[in-house]
Amino acid sequence: MDKSETGSEERVRVDVWTWAVRLFKTRSLAAAACKNARLLVNGERCRPAKKIGVGDEIQVKRGVLTRTVEVKGPLQKRVGASRVDDFLIDRTPPEEYERAAEVARATRETTVQREAGAGRPTKKDRRDLDELMEDAAEEKEAFERLLKSFSRGR
Repeated sequence: MDKSETGSEERVRVDVWTWAVRLFKTRSLAAAACKNARLLVNGERCRPAKKIGVGDEIQVKRGVLTRTVEVKGPLQKRVGASRVDDFLIDRTPPEEYERAAEVARATRETTVQREAGAGRPTKKDRRDLDELMEDAAEEKEAFERLLKSFSRGR
């Protein structure tokens, strides 16, 4: 760990640190998370410029997963994924990861999947779909006319 990576300071901005340890893809995303209360420092909302140091606890809410990490060392520049463990301690309970995986699995199972190798719909597929949608629209219009005729009879 050289001085240019960690900087000479013991405290660094929270948006820089979370970006540097790869909790966010960009600093802008880290700053937005601070502003939207999806990034908490020691359980409290913070601004992107908040200075953090060794021992601070950071909670990051991304979708259904809430990661909790402890700052192990200051960091100014982004590091490779293999070096991230040198700068943070992951305190996220294993149940949290399991719950997020279960939600992702359930989402995959409920979404419509195309057959492997099916590729994009052909022109014929598109025409068939358009015809089906037109038929449904016509049936809806006929049903609405029927409802109106019943309401007029009253």
